[in-house]
Amino acid sequence: MNYASFPLDKRMPLPSTESEKGEDFIDVERLLGMAARQAKVVAVCAIIGVFLGVIYLQTTPKQYTSFSSVLIDEGLNKVVDDISAANVTVQTDATILSQIEILTSARLASVVVDKLKLDQNDDFMNPPQSALAKGVGLLRGVITYFRGSSADDIPGIQNVDAATREAMIATARHDYAVLKLQTDLQAARSGRSNVINLGYQSTNPALATAITKTYAEAYLADQLNASFDATERAAVWLQGRLTELRQSSQTAAMEVEKFRAEHGLSANSDGQLMSGKQLADLNAQLIIAQADTARASARYQQYKAIVDSGSENAFNDSAIAADQPSSSVVIGLKTRYLAISKRLQDVVASYGKDHPQAVALAKEKADVSAQIFGQLKQITESYRNDFQVAQARESKLRQQIAAAAGQSSVDNESQVKLRELDQQAQALATLYQTFLSRYQEASQQQTFPVGKVRIISDATMPLTASSPRTLRVVALSLVLGLMLGAGFGGLNEFNERFFRTGEDVRDRVGLKFLGYLPVIGGGKARDTKPDDLPADSKVTSLSAAEKRARMRASIDAPASMFAETLRNAKIAFDVVMEGQGSRVIGVISVLPGEGKSTVAANLAGLLAANGAKTLLIDGDLRNPGLSRSLGMEADEGLMEAVVNGQTWQSVGKVDRQTKLAIIPAVLRGQFSHTSELLGSAGMRRFIENAKETFEYIIVDLPPLGPVVDAKAFAPLVDGFVLVAEWGRTPRAMVRSTLESEPYIANKVVGAVLNKVNLKKLAKYGSLGGSEKFFDRYSSYYLEKSETRARQAA
Repeated sequence: MNYASFPLDKRMPLPSTESEKGEDFIDVERLLGMAARQAKVVAVCAIIGVFLGVIYLQTTPKQYTSFSSVLIDEGLNKVVDDISAANVTVQTDATILSQIEILTSARLASVVVDKLKLDQNDDFMNPPQSALAKGVGLLRGVITYFRGSSADDIPGIQNVDAATREAMIATARHDYAVLKLQTDLQAARSGRSNVINLGYQSTNPALATAITKTYAEAYLADQLNASFDATERAAVWLQGRLTELRQSSQTAAMEVEKFRAEHGLSANSDGQLMSGKQLADLNAQLIIAQADTARASARYQQYKAIVDSGSENAFNDSAIAADQPSSSVVIGLKTRYLAISKRLQDVVASYGKDHPQAVALAKEKADVSAQIFGQLKQITESYRNDFQVAQARESKLRQQIAAAAGQSSVDNESQVKLRELDQQAQALATLYQTFLSRYQEASQQQTFPVGKVRIISDATMPLTASSPRTLRVVALSLVLGLMLGAGFGGLNEFNERFFRTGEDVRDRVGLKFLGYLPVIGGGKARDTKPDDLPADSKVTSLSAAEKRARMRASIDAPASMFAETLRNAKIAFDVVMEGQGSRVIGVISVLPGEGKSTVAANLAGLLAANGAKTLLIDGDLRNPGLSRSLGMEADEGLMEAVVNGQTWQSVGKVDRQTKLAIIPAVLRGQFSHTSELLGSAGMRRFIENAKETFEYIIVDLPPLGPVVDAKAFAPLVDGFVLVAEWGRTPRAMVRSTLESEPYIANKVVGAVLNKVNLKKLAKYGSLGGSEKFFDRYSSYYLEKSETRARQAA
């Protein structure tokens, strides 16, 4: 049957690259499958990681960490801040970070080194090291040795005497101790608080405690010294500033007094000018004088009116003021007058007005009235004199006020300038007093050392080692081992480029999958030498009997999975080649050693055992592995028959049990024109002759990769069965080979995966795939084989 008549519609096209990339997406199911396949790798790496972690724990010296807590407390400095010249600032994040930088500074570390003499302490300078650290140190030593550097590389050390050399070495040791202490010191802020945690780790717990405690004390002393130094510098600056301010203040005060003296601007205790004070006093006196004049005028007018009214009305209108000198006389006369009037009324009432006693009393009453009127005239005259004196005094005061007002106006103009000079003098005096007070406060603060730092947690001797922590190291080692195992597993999966499942065959190369062919005998696929490898290949060889048994696996175990897969292949090419009389089937592979010869022999044996007339041809003229495995020793084979124009009967061998006809191949030296022979007219005549007799002609062809023999024989073949070794044949190589040979690709009926490890196959199958149930298939095949064995018995 020629290529033009081959039913192409029954072939599966090669998948496109785009679809292949789309199918490379790793979903959850594939991830689970990968994890199951690489579980041993991950487990081994995890065990190795834990083992290395245990070794690390055994070889690493225990480290002890001592901690101390320091509080940056503004409250401690409140007593000083009340008298301090510096303003209190709120501690911010930047301030805390600055304090941490001070803690880890070289100056503070040098203080601790000197106090504890750490540069002479072997536990500090040369602590015990872990095996890993020793290895790193050894490597550094080797590198240093080859670079030619040593301790003598200190600049200038070679050109000095022994004493100077020792001093330079001691300085270098001290600097190294300072650097080491800075590097190993732990200083960190506790949350968002103003607490700084100090810690140091060492193999010697006592040394760790001493360093931590000394560091905290040194930091506290450093803060006190810094505060003292700042206060001392402020006091020195204030002292110099005070001298300048004192001179300036004195000069300003002298200017004020000089100006006041020149302008006669004398001031009282209240700071008021004398002219102003005098004017104010005169105004006050004028007001009093005006009041006195008004009062004197009122009295004078009152008494003048009484006197003018006559003596008869004098008694009734004589309201005498108590402050007059004659008031007592008038009051006495009025009292006497009233007594006489009462007696007169009584006598007149009793004896009549003509009674001598009444007449005497009337006369006495008139005398007393005359005396009262005389006294009133004297008082009126006195009030007139007082009124005149008050008027004169008021007039005098008005004259004095006029004169004082002129002088005050002149003084007020000078007062403006005086006030300006006085303000300057007061400002300088106030500034001088302020600086003097600050200077005194700074001087007092020097003798009152209170810092803003206090230790709230002293360093204590650690009772347990802080590192290495067994649980953490083991857990970390386990995690790292798992990660390393996952990495190796991922690398293995990334390098997985081989056929594992039928889905790979269908999706990657677009071929029909015909089934799995397990390893014959249950052994490992790579422990034995394949039948189609060269005879001198360095692979473990099988005995002749074992080779022949492999070639008859489908005959000896017809109920096996191996035979069932071959039956599936027969059905496949029977369907594709339906209606044809004789069918030429080529068994091919891409690489040598994939077991195509074994597949060809078993396929032919199975067909012959089923009663079909079958011819098996060893078409691999370069490496006739089929003939070797069958143990056929012939003088003539396919090459001789084609070259000499013979028929299959002249060189064929027939199996007595299955009646299978076999055409061997005989290796003839370094014959290299095998492709021309397979594609020659003689070969075509040979195949045509065989078709007249056989229903199936199975041809074991050379691999497609190394040689072109299969391509040359392709026109004579009705269909190909591709054999790929499970887990060994690269998918990309098969794909590229078929893409480069479309003539062969279009004739491939299907592919089988050979040498399948059924125990591992289930790990590559998808959930619900047939690969997950091969254990049930195996039990089914086993029961079927036992049934046939009993029937045969």
